[in-house]
Amino acid sequence: MKSGNQVREKMSREKPRRANLPPVQENINKLEKVISDGNSYGAQQMYKSISTRYVSAQRCAEALDLLHSGACLQLKHGEVTCGSELAVMFVDALVKGKIPCDPEIVDRIRKIYKLFPQIPVPSNFAVEDDVQELTEALGAAKTRLQSCYSFLKAAIKWSAEFGADKNGDPQLHTMLAEYIYSESPEMDMAKVSYHFVRGNNLKKFATTLVNFMSKCYPGEDDIAIARAILMYLSMGNLQDASSLMEELKKQVQAQELEFPVSDLIQFINLLLLTLEKETLPLFNALRVKYKPSIDREPAFNELVCDIAEKFYGMQRRNPFQDMFGDMLKMM
Repeated sequence: MKSGNQVREKMSREKPRRANLPPVQENINKLEKVISDGNSYGAQQMYKSISTRYVSAQRCAEALDLLHSGACLQLKHGEVTCGSELAVMFVDALVKGKIPCDPEIVDRIRKIYKLFPQIPVPSNFAVEDDVQELTEALGAAKTRLQSCYSFLKAAIKWSAEFGADKNGDPQLHTMLAEYIYSESPEMDMAKVSYHFVRGNNLKKFATTLVNFMSKCYPGEDDIAIARAILMYLSMGNLQDASSLMEELKKQVQAQELEFPVSDLIQFINLLLLTLEKETLPLFNALRVKYKPSIDREPAFNELVCDIAEKFYGMQRRNPFQDMFGDMLKMM
């Protein structure tokens, strides 16, 4: 039979090491000095191990303070890979602690996001000696983009799980859309638009599209506009789709630019009018008449099908059912 002292001793050993961890500010100050002394790698390992101990001791708030401080410091010192790793760990701690998405936490995420470098990618070079420099610049840009992308994607996923919006916090989507557009060496307007339509800054979205129109290849401007409008509509958001088109036209006129004129843009304008009147026969007629324009972008057919389902309750045709029906006809 164990004595009372033995039981107390065993319980003491099994207690979380809460009492053995100092107040987090002590570790924050200590690691700030390590980074200031130029040992970013050493500090990184300490941030990771010490924050894990705070999480294990169920001191989640202090783990968050440590990781947030570390991510910001590493990014300030130009250590993008280290900073982004701690930023992702910050979001992981939010998930483990089941921390609800609220304005204060979103502001902390924004503070980290603002510290990711924003460096214009060189678009041309004059002599052969610059090729290596350009290659290195593009490689660095891809690293920055992937690092910020991983962080904000994780944050969006957390906000979708622990926040009010099932698509994720709109502010986080806007941050990611802006960073992809400004920092990506290979422009992906589909990805930019995907996040803007789930964001909360329609005017910024319009400004981005107008900027893209001024430097894209011929035939890409109307596709970018159509994609943006169709994405809004595929989510059942007619109001923002119409507002975006109005804002685009206003900004184009203010800058004395030419708004794209094409069958695709004509389809989009007529589609907006048709959805306002909720006329299914006209919707179907537009799909037939402007099929060549819709077929210019593979994703457009899928978006139009989503729109038909959202606004008219039209169920998608199952290709397997069609195949089965054809087999029955042959029997």
